Amino acid sequence: MHPAGIPFVAASLAVAALGRRRRWMWTAGLAAAAANAAFFRHPPRVSPTRPGVVVAPADGQVCLIENATPPPELGLPDEPLLRVSIFLSVLDAHVQRAPVGGEVVAAVHRPGLFGTADLPAASTDNERNSLVIRTPEGLDVVVVQIAGLVARRIVCDARVGDKVDIGATYGLIRFGSRLDTYLPAGAKLLVSLGQRAIAGETVIAELP
Repeated sequence: MHPAGIPFVAASLAVAALGRRRRWMWTAGLAAAAANAAFFRHPPRVSPTRPGVVVAPADGQVCLIENATPPPELGLPDEPLLRVSIFLSVLDAHVQRAPVGGEVVAAVHRPGLFGTADLPAASTDNERNSLVIRTPEGLDVVVVQIAGLVARRIVCDARVGDKVDIGATYGLIRFGSRLDTYLPAGAKLLVSLGQRAIAGETVIAELP
């Protein structure tokens, strides 16, 4: 389980303990603890070792594939890049993983709305946290955590200057959300709309 889930599980168990003489309260507390433990699960993943690949940063369904400009707060060139969006339901594991290995050269949080995360407008309107990871070859891959209708808290442990390995966990979103990955020009797309992705393992693209 991701450490961010410990307070939620502990609080649920406390409710169960306090209500141990009341069956309904005991049952509700244990059920809530189990649900939170499942939501914050942190399953082990094995990332591909071949060079030049981009893996899915999150579990979920590929909901959008389109060309779009990266978030303006990153200060990147105002040029459209291929963007792959993955929608996470409340049943998906919500830890996020680095799509490539490299150095975090930008990390910016921007407040926003909490609209439905599977809609195109979520990329521009919703609260988000954006990272730029620069590969050893000098290519920039942008990954954006986007809050959703239920998700009200973005957790990002990565900071500028950090070195991350492909598939390494760097954050999570509570509860239900979306991840956008912007690929550098010339990248080869390897997923299709509606496909299920597994964070850290599903290869979504090859770098040029």
